[in-house]
Amino acid sequence: MDEQRTVYGLTAGRDPHTGARWVAVTWRHETRVALLRLVDKPGSAVGTVPIGTVDLPASFRLPNGKTWSPCGEPDERPQLEGSVLDVEHRVLYTAQEDVGIWRIPVSGNGFGRPELVDKVRSFGAPQRFDEATEECVSGGPDPGFGGEWLTADTEGLALADGRLLASSQGDSRFVVYDRALTPRRDFRIVAGRGTDSVEHSDGAAITTRPLGPLFPQGLLVVHDGERRPAVGEAATTGFAFVRLETAVR
Repeated sequence: MDEQRTVYGLTAGRDPHTGARWVAVTWRHETRVALLRLVDKPGSAVGTVPIGTVDLPASFRLPNGKTWSPCGEPDERPQLEGSVLDVEHRVLYTAQEDVGIWRIPVSGNGFGRPELVDKVRSFGAPQRFDEATEECVSGGPDPGFGGEWLTADTEGLALADGRLLASSQGDSRFVVYDRALTPRRDFRIVAGRGTDSVEHSDGAAITTRPLGPLFPQGLLVVHDGERRPAVGEAATTGFAFVRLETAVR
C-alpha cells in the first residue's frame, strides 16, 4: 500500500460564475495537483472530466545559490496533502508538507501560476535520509531561509470568512492567515472538559452555519493524531470540535 501513488488530498467547490462543480486532488509521494469537473452520468452516477494539472517543484533555488530538495526516501517526491478551494476568488490553496503553502489561481481552463506564500521553518535546511532509522537527520547547519510560523509537516487547510487556517503538524499548532496571506495568530487546542489536547493534526474542516447553542457561529473540526487515553494498547486518533469564533478570528 505504501508504494501506491493514490489520491492523498481532496477539496471541492462550485464555480460561482458558471455553476460548474470542481474537485482538486493531490497524489501521495508526488507534487502534481489535478483540477476536475464533476458531471452527471446516467443512472444517477457522477463522473469527472479533467480540466488541468500542475506540477509543483521538487527542488528549490536558495538565496545562497544552492539547490535544495526536501528530505525523503529515494523514490518519494515532496508530496502535497491538505487543500482548500476559495471558489469566490478562484484560488486553490494546497500544502506541500515539507515546503509550505501554495496559492494557485484556478479557472474553467485549469491552473494559473503557483505562488509559494509561506514556507516551513526548515525550508532550505540540509537533511539526509538515514536508511538505518528510516528517518531524515540533519545534514548541516540551517541557513535560515525558512518561514516563521509553520513547522513541518504543513498539513490540513481550511477557509472561512476571509481567513485561511493551516495545521502546523510538527509542533501541534494551527496558524490563521488573512486574505492577503499575512499570518495573524496561532493557537493550540488544549485539553478541556472531558477531552484531551490535539497533537499532530492531519486535517481540518469548517462550516460557518450555526449549529445550535454549542456552536452558534459555526464549527471547526480537526483531526487529533494522538487521542488520549488510547483504546487498549494501540495508539488511536480522533477528532476535536471547536467553536469557530474562538479559532478563526
